[in-house]
Amino acid sequence: MACAEEGAWYIPRANSTFLSATDHDLSALLQDSLTFVGLLAAIYAATVALYFILGYGITWLNDRNPERRIQKGRRGEKRKAIEIRQSMASILVTCTSVAIGLFVQYKGWTLFSPWEFSWWTAVPLFVLCMVLFDAWFYFAHRLLHTKLFFKYHLLHHRSVAPTAWSNDSIGLVDTAMSQGYYSVITFLVPFPPIILLAHRLFDQINGTFGHAGFEYFASRTARYPSPMLCTTYHDQHHAEFKYNYANYFSFWDRVMGTVAPNYDRRVEAFEGELAAFRLHRDSELKTVTDTTQQHQ
Repeated sequence: MACAEEGAWYIPRANSTFLSATDHDLSALLQDSLTFVGLLAAIYAATVALYFILGYGITWLNDRNPERRIQKGRRGEKRKAIEIRQSMASILVTCTSVAIGLFVQYKGWTLFSPWEFSWWTAVPLFVLCMVLFDAWFYFAHRLLHTKLFFKYHLLHHRSVAPTAWSNDSIGLVDTAMSQGYYSVITFLVPFPPIILLAHRLFDQINGTFGHAGFEYFASRTARYPSPMLCTTYHDQHHAEFKYNYANYFSFWDRVMGTVAPNYDRRVEAFEGELAAFRLHRDSELKTVTDTTQQHQ
């Protein structure tokens, strides 16, 4: 009778325990959600800032070295505004992949706990991360060039003469496929978080120079038998579409027969043709020279 009189004020102990557990689960979910969003926001903000720093910095450099332009008869700069708008969306997809990889490590949901970071292992782990990413990127890129998936990749190839703004001008499905590496690799290889972040930083810088449209790295180390690349490698991919799918190394393209037949010759030709690297425009140098002569 007492219970009936208390009516709604009475909560059975079992229900009370259930509600307490539910509140705890909701609180944990909210905390995890805030942690993930905060992590994603930090990575996104840093990447966007780097995108603009590299974009304006490399453009400044290109303006002072016009003879280093790879595709002499084409200008991709007119697509700058379009590429920047698309990049803001695709960078979010890339950063989401990175945030997922780091978050699942943080929660202990991976097969292995991350390896302890040390300076002794930093370089070999970073190189391993590059090698695995290059393999992922090559085969994802080849898949994106099939009839079934090329519609998702077409947007990126509208930049036939790529510029420093083109690296992240990619469709969202395309980005998820090529950059999904970060959200998958942590389940398989226990890279320390700092290695993944360092690789993401390197990939952004490498990709921006790879799309810069101007050659600064042509050398013997960028052609056979070296597996290293220079900007011409990916620029040829944009110009010719069917060669040079890899990102860091020519290994997979050479093994799979997809390296551009004239790539090595073009790099060697660039080595002999390139003028001295400059940090001043010709007009600026002339002004400085004239001023110096006047004072003499």
